[in-house]
Order: sequence, then C-alpha cells, then structure tokens
Amino acid sequence: MNTKNYRFFDIILGIFVAVLLISNIASSAKIIDLGFSVFNIRMAFDAGTILFPIGYVFGDILTEVYGYKRSRRVIWTGFFSLALAAFVFWVISNLPAEATWQGYAGDNAYQAILGGMSSGGIVLASLAGFWLGEFTNSFTLAKMKVFTRGRWLWSRTIGSTLVGELVDTAMFVVVASAFGVFPWSLFLTLTVTNYLFKVAVEVLLTPLTYAVVRALKRAEHEDYYDHDTNFNPFVMD
Repeated sequence: MNTKNYRFFDIILGIFVAVLLISNIASSAKIIDLGFSVFNIRMAFDAGTILFPIGYVFGDILTEVYGYKRSRRVIWTGFFSLALAAFVFWVISNLPAEATWQGYAGDNAYQAILGGMSSGGIVLASLAGFWLGEFTNSFTLAKMKVFTRGRWLWSRTIGSTLVGELVDTAMFVVVASAFGVFPWSLFLTLTVTNYLFKVAVEVLLTPLTYAVVRALKRAEHEDYYDHDTNFNPFVMD
C-alpha cells in the first residue's frame, strides 16, 4: 500500500459514506413515481436512486486518481458504516417509546418510514448490492485504465458504471423482493428505472467528473495505475 499522504482523500471518503447512508435511508422511506412510462415501463423508483449514483461518481474518482487499493478501503468503510447504521436503527426500533411521541408519531410511523433500514431484507439487499456493485465498478475502471493507457476517461467512467450499476441494481432488487420489501410486481419497473436513472446521472455528470479528476490529480500529484494490483476484495495490502 502506498503510504503517501493525500490532502483530499479523507474528504472524498467522508462524502462517499454520507451519500451511501443518506441514499439508503431515502430508499427505505419512499418510492417515487414520475408519472410517465418509457416503453410501457412506469418510471417509478425508490427515493435513494436520486442520490445513490453520486456514490458511483465518487467511486470512479477514487479509483481513477488513487487506485483500486485505496478504493477498496473506502468500499469496506462504506460497507461497515451501512451495517452500523442498520444496527443502530434496529436498536432504536426495539427501545421503548416515550408516551408523548407515541401519541403524535408512534412506532407504526417509525416502522413504516425507517423500519426498512433495520429490516433484514432491505439491509441485506443494500449491503449485497453495494458491495458487489462497487467492487465491480472499481475493478472494471482500474482494468480499463491500464488497457487504455489512461486515455478516454469517459469510456472508463461510463463503462464501469454500466457494469457496476447493473450488478448493484439487479442484486438489490432481487434480494429486497425476495424478502418482501418490494412486491415482485414492481421487479421489472424498479430494476429498469433504477438502472437507467443511475447510468443517466453518471453520463450527465461526466464533465464534472473530468473536472474533479483533473483537479485532484494536479493537487495530489497522483495518477495511479493498477499494473500489479491484487484485486482480491478481501486483501488489504
């Protein structure tokens, strides 16, 4: 592991984890319906989809600038942060409620909105989707960077997102549906709309990704290539 100190790495790590936690809470809280269909598929998706693609933008930036090894650490940090959040929400749901709060809000409201963050289905779906999707995204980008010799950044950010988001979205919806978080009748709608929306956000944010990557490489004096990297997600070298 490169022991070089970076000025902005911790800031990016913090924003990445914040985006992950906020998007997962939003996913549990509400399903949005935009009111129209594309190819007879209703444009409805969980609210976390609005913010979650930003996490992949940061994942691209981390791998592109700092390399897969450091990105791997960030992914594990996000994974354990999400698991901790789920545990805390579960503890809260099982603690006795204060009488006044129970009168104007109550456990039923808590379970309806935030209960998903502590339910086995949504937690497993989020953890499985995030872990597989992020590692797929980082691996794909790192390999493409070496293959393209650092050219055509757009091809790496978009290409890795096409693969990573597909794995993430499919795993999340499959596991969540299997545990009854979402009805199977919404499986196709949620999968397709989530995937299309996330990929569209990545494409639209490509100019911003370019600007941030360029600025970070210049500020950090780093442009890492994963030539001899061990891509095992369970190895911290």
